[in-house]
Amino acid sequence: MNALAGIVQIAGVVLAPLLTGSIQTLKARLQGRRGPSALQPYRTLRRLWRKSAVDPEGTGVIYRLAPPLVAACMLVALAIVPVGGRGGGFGLGNDALVLVGLLALARFALAAAAWDTGSGFALMASARELMISVFGEALLVLALLLAALPAHSTGLQAMSAAAAGGHIWSAPAHWCGALAFALVILVETGRQPIDNPDTHLELTMIHEGPLLEYGGRDLALLQWAAAARHWVVLVLGAELFLPHTGGFAASLGLLAAGVAVLCGSLALVETAQAKMRILRVPALVGVGCAIALAGAGMWVGGIGT
Repeated sequence: MNALAGIVQIAGVVLAPLLTGSIQTLKARLQGRRGPSALQPYRTLRRLWRKSAVDPEGTGVIYRLAPPLVAACMLVALAIVPVGGRGGGFGLGNDALVLVGLLALARFALAAAAWDTGSGFALMASARELMISVFGEALLVLALLLAALPAHSTGLQAMSAAAAGGHIWSAPAHWCGALAFALVILVETGRQPIDNPDTHLELTMIHEGPLLEYGGRDLALLQWAAAARHWVVLVLGAELFLPHTGGFAASLGLLAAGVAVLCGSLALVETAQAKMRILRVPALVGVGCAIALAGAGMWVGGIGT
């Protein structure tokens, strides 16, 4: 079973762009448009990979190292996040705090590359990204803490096992963790109302802004890494906070269904909710932190446990 889980984890390298493509297709259908095919991200990556990279004048080693470093962080994250409650045993462990560090390192590398280019729009977007991450990473840690409390461990496989079955749904702390992680998904994937992934206005870009100075294979790596971040966060949310029970096969099927539900939910949210003002984002994430802290308090107080 561990070998099969490892194969599914590796398959995430190929399947990650399908998630972003499916979200865009579902969103278009909800808005009454035909929209792009769910396979469009693959076509974009193929087109970019065939082009050579062009370095802006004055950039240095930080700019060059950022794309492969971001992609490497996402590769390791894919190998850490379990599927169906199991991992491939790649020798990397499965600690939740390591995953948080990998996501933060990828974000820092991209922000540092934006500073290396000196581009005004890239710097403005990276500054916004870092501002949001201050609150978003705290929310991520709190949400993972709520999932770690029943497991008495920060190991993702143990956390997934503790969230299996129906008994966990009677705990108010689990519901608080699920609500908090729903906001984490919006923050980490850069979807509305936090950010608009479809915008082409440099003044409003956040996650897409630092990518403006990249092209060719470097841009392909960064776009794949963004899709991989979607995969990691959605699979993690389904593993820790959505129903799953039974053996490995049943858990894997429920995981696929859960990820599909989360993709549909993201498309629905983006259709129903416009992008909010950047200064209101910390307040929204702060509400999520308050919910997570309330859940932790209820767990410590023994309410529903």
